[in-house]
Amino acid sequence: MFENIECEWPLFFCYLILDFFFQGNKDAAAEYTEELEEIMIRTEEGTKLIPELYAVPSEFVAAEYREPGTQNRIPLGHCPFLWAQSLYILGKLLQEGFLAVGELDPLNRRLCSEKKPDVVVQVVIVAEDNDIRDKLADHDIIVQTIADVAPIEVQPARVLSHLYTYLGRNKKLGLSGRKSRDVGILSTSKLYTMGDRIFAFTPQFTDMSRNYIAIDYELMIDICKSEINFLKSSWQNMLGRPLVVLAIRSVHLDNGKIPLAMITTMKKLKSGYINGTRVTLGSLNDFLSTSCVTNLSFLGCHEDGLPDKLNPQVQHYLEEHLNKSLANRSILLMTHGAIRRAGRNLKRRMSVKGAVKKTRSINVDSETLGMEVGGGSFERRYSVFPSTAGLDQVDHHHHLGRQTRSPSPEVPHKAPVDYNNSSGGGNRHRTNIETQYADTEVEELFAMLRESDSLEEQGDILQYLVDSKGPEFNTGMLEYGKVVTVRDLLKGLYEKACQQKLWGLVRHTAGMLGKRVEDLAKAVTDLLVRQKQITVGMPPHNEHTITAPLPETDLRMLIHEAYGEDDSTAMLTQELLVYLAMFIRTEPQLFLEMLRLRVGLIIQVMATELSRTLICDAEEASEHLLNLSPFEMKNLLYHIISGKEFAISSVGRGNFSIVSNKSSKISKKSHISLDANADDQIEPDRQGQWLRRRRLDGALNRVPRDFYPRVWSILEKCQGLDIAGKMLPQSLTQEMTSGELKFALAVETVLNSIPQPEYRQLIVEALMVLTLVAEYNVAVSLGGILQVEQLVHAANDLFLNDQIKCEGDATLCCAKPKELWESSRTGGLLCGGAAFICQ
Repeated sequence: MFENIECEWPLFFCYLILDFFFQGNKDAAAEYTEELEEIMIRTEEGTKLIPELYAVPSEFVAAEYREPGTQNRIPLGHCPFLWAQSLYILGKLLQEGFLAVGELDPLNRRLCSEKKPDVVVQVVIVAEDNDIRDKLADHDIIVQTIADVAPIEVQPARVLSHLYTYLGRNKKLGLSGRKSRDVGILSTSKLYTMGDRIFAFTPQFTDMSRNYIAIDYELMIDICKSEINFLKSSWQNMLGRPLVVLAIRSVHLDNGKIPLAMITTMKKLKSGYINGTRVTLGSLNDFLSTSCVTNLSFLGCHEDGLPDKLNPQVQHYLEEHLNKSLANRSILLMTHGAIRRAGRNLKRRMSVKGAVKKTRSINVDSETLGMEVGGGSFERRYSVFPSTAGLDQVDHHHHLGRQTRSPSPEVPHKAPVDYNNSSGGGNRHRTNIETQYADTEVEELFAMLRESDSLEEQGDILQYLVDSKGPEFNTGMLEYGKVVTVRDLLKGLYEKACQQKLWGLVRHTAGMLGKRVEDLAKAVTDLLVRQKQITVGMPPHNEHTITAPLPETDLRMLIHEAYGEDDSTAMLTQELLVYLAMFIRTEPQLFLEMLRLRVGLIIQVMATELSRTLICDAEEASEHLLNLSPFEMKNLLYHIISGKEFAISSVGRGNFSIVSNKSSKISKKSHISLDANADDQIEPDRQGQWLRRRRLDGALNRVPRDFYPRVWSILEKCQGLDIAGKMLPQSLTQEMTSGELKFALAVETVLNSIPQPEYRQLIVEALMVLTLVAEYNVAVSLGGILQVEQLVHAANDLFLNDQIKCEGDATLCCAKPKELWESSRTGGLLCGGAAFICQ
């Protein structure tokens, strides 16, 4: 109805003028300026004003309809219209040369629409010392040492993050400056000048002092490839090319040699392409003229009117920290030549042994997760699970009421975690430990610590000292004139464990020191923004749900609180969250129909998978899991998330490699044979496959496609669903729509009350069968409240009756007459079936 009589806005002429200046077309800008000035309103003083709009007078609307463009429009609205007037003034300032386009667009966003050549990522590899440089030269890779690149100074990312804390700091205005201590790859891919000094910074993911994942060269290579690819797409509107500096250190060596994976990656970099990204390998001096250079001008004394003078605090930091090498704390733990008094210390060494393992909370109980238990006369046919008779259960409810830990220097936090409030048998455990070490004097413990060559034994001793004395306890030793605390000894042990790649001990000491993995908060946010809720802690009683982004410190505290004294699993949880975020960014299809990621349950299933594959008991499986390298941990998690079959091969020194089992072609058909001679024809891996599949899907909270809308359709035909004693009422269909996330979360909450993942998946399958009734209108109404568990148990009874008729496997356990039933050591089914459903 308003066609041909619309109002006309001079504001858009102003935008056109600015756009032509941004394009560099001054003639067109001048032309539009003249046309705009012709219709502007002039005051008595000659000032030109821009009205808000021009409109056709109401009495001439009919004539304008008949002959568009014949009637004069009149100014209406505000005059001047400040929005348009300010843009006009900017245009005049540009036209007369008082402003440059770059001053209006300091980020150069105007250039993003222009076609540019592909980003070339510059990569510089530097060696820690001459020995590593010579080893690389043997492979035709010529690099410089960190000392050789002078006058350019190579420093870790943590130095840059500290310098950035001065950005925006102003005492007079009460501004504290930048809070975040993280710097991304975009920040570390520049050169920085400070006076006459030039700094290059290694990426944050390679900083070993903050992040032990950087020590695993395989994972570091994997992350490095991803970061280089990220630079290709994200390095925009910056002057110069990105520069990535990678330092090869002795800790990366494998038995004194450069690992083959690193050599292969360096040769790919040398070829000019890696993962589809153009790269160029060279030295820092070669790239000095082509790199992006930023001046750290905010480090001057601006408040004192001396911007060219370096802030005294910054000067002190540079003098104290830049040239300071890491203190060799390991000398405190490895004092050789001491006179060993084996007779005196043998009893105490035996009492200390296993203190770290006692903190573990990973529950791989054979019956809870469906593992079989040997015993009695029962022997399962075609069993692929090892016998684990006589296993000691891992009690995951004991939490020490230890002294509150203080945070690490890298990750300060506001409020300490109160470990005294942890639920479970904490008092009983503490009493046992205190009794165990009651006759051990602190001095003797320190003597044992100095004499011990075993890092595991040192870890056990320090674990007890932290539990009984606290991390800030004065050891009575001095190092560089400073008092050494138990925390200092822990730091030394952590560094030594990192050098020897004892990953279980690395994770445990990192947790005790309050360290965190890199980009933890970002990883959690990446999962949450894709509508995935997260739970941490061991189910079913200690799970904490994360539904909103949290700061790094709060996340770390929440995770440690969920696991109590189990520092190893707390650090493993942080790792897995980072890996899950990597997967959801690159392969989001893996997370379809998964609303909640229960990390504690995923850890339990990972340990169970290792137990199944390595044919070992629960305790050994937990140890193997915690001792996997970060790269292999990520690999194992990927295979479990994707459902791929995998095999495990030993690579020496107790380490394992996870490889895809591509040749495995396992039938998905259930096999119940009447022929006794068929035993030898059945593939061993086929047995228990459906149990494993259900356990994995249940642990991952994975449901079939359109599961939640179908449950909604069931509720329309009944008064409610009763699952594990919790109710889904029909009223939910009036309160929420079938596709609403809130409804899906309500269903998910009820399903998560089932502790056994395989039984949970059976409930999901039963609900899917019920949806067929609603989908095909088999019945107008399903009646009152449906007891879903009763349906599953009724199906189990039908299965047992069929087994009795055909004399199947179940006649050895659950299909016996009730008077002949045998129970397991915990009172469950002898076959280990969850919730009294035959396995």
